[in-house]
Amino acid sequence: MLVFILFFCSLAADQITKYAVRETMVLGQSIPVLGDFFRLTYVENPGIAFGIQIGNGAVFTVLSLLASIGIIVYLATHWHESNGMKNGLALILGGAFGNLIDRILHGRVVDFLEVGIRQYRWPVFNVADSAVVIGMIVLFITVFKAEKEAKEREGEHLSETE
Repeated sequence: MLVFILFFCSLAADQITKYAVRETMVLGQSIPVLGDFFRLTYVENPGIAFGIQIGNGAVFTVLSLLASIGIIVYLATHWHESNGMKNGLALILGGAFGNLIDRILHGRVVDFLEVGIRQYRWPVFNVADSAVVIGMIVLFITVFKAEKEAKEREGEHLSETE
């Protein structure tokens, strides 16, 4: 159940915030929220993550769609996986769908979250990008913990046989 909640909440939060930015800001507008450290800056990204440009956006859209389908198939066929694995994939899928919707409907993705100090700024991003990154962190932690537990069990097994 949490998998569905994470998916739908990340997708809804992404689409609602992008809609609000499109409706209330002018392209290029920047609004300080926490001084210069955190700003809302409306940009549209025709490329991939963090403004990286690619030759053919349609190819990237198709690849994103295929990757999303792959995650759905994996979740459907590996429902026995750990909650961490499923929850991480749900966040990644919600973020991927959020940006995919923008690419299909608008041909570009709305980015608006900007952080940094002085000239050291992270590329402008959105809620979908955040969901993907958080999902990847959840997956990394889940895999790391599983490997650690497996090594501990292996060590316990070896000490029992001695």
